Amino acid sequence: MPGILPEMSIDESLDVTRIYSVADQLPAGTPLIRHRPFRAPHHTISHAGLVGGGNIPKPGEISLAHKGVLFLDEFPEFGTRVLEVMRQPMEDKVVTISRAKGSLTFSANFQLIAAMNPCPCGYYGDTQKPCSCASALVTKYQKRISGPLLDRIYIHIEVSRVDYEKLSGDRMGEPSECIRARVQAARNIQSRRFSSNGSSDIVCNADMRVRRLNLSARAYHSILKLARTIADLAGSAEIQSVHLAEALRYRPIMLG
Repeated sequence: MPGILPEMSIDESLDVTRIYSVADQLPAGTPLIRHRPFRAPHHTISHAGLVGGGNIPKPGEISLAHKGVLFLDEFPEFGTRVLEVMRQPMEDKVVTISRAKGSLTFSANFQLIAAMNPCPCGYYGDTQKPCSCASALVTKYQKRISGPLLDRIYIHIEVSRVDYEKLSGDRMGEPSECIRARVQAARNIQSRRFSSNGSSDIVCNADMRVRRLNLSARAYHSILKLARTIADLAGSAEIQSVHLAEALRYRPIMLG
């Protein structure tokens, strides 16, 4: 994912470097971070480790992933409180940590990617191996991820079993450089669009804000933002019905 995202601007590099400097994680001999961060914490991480904290508050993983990717594998295995506290940073792109002596605000504009099994045994819906979980257990497992949190994730994809022939074949996929070129072109379109509208704090579609909206309204605007991005990737000046249809396909579907 960092390999297909647009290269960071100087301002973005400075923002990320400041965060790593405050967290005392700036690599030796690297005065300026030029590559987008990729953070993949284990599901046993604490609340403070993910969002930040401590007696003297330091940035957590969501801030260390600023302008980059935060990958959460085994998504339902993370603590419920740990996951729910991400809802506000995902909406506002910042996280505020309050202590008796005051509060600190850290940037947290990250791209969340999460992976999960459909059930505890991992075989619910599999075409070759039957699931050994009771129906109630499958539902309980999936409900560890709340609706409001799922609603903040725009793209949901069910990945089926991959055939052995595909895994063992020598067919090569599309190089990351080619994908990055398309992503960069779409980002350039968005940058020009927002700069012409005088939106200096918005550089891409994901930065468009929707505040004080209920769940259905948030879903409505997330579909529009995703359709706008799909249209940009296709080089279309307007959102077409095919772009909306693709965005709608990525809405979450409960497997249980």
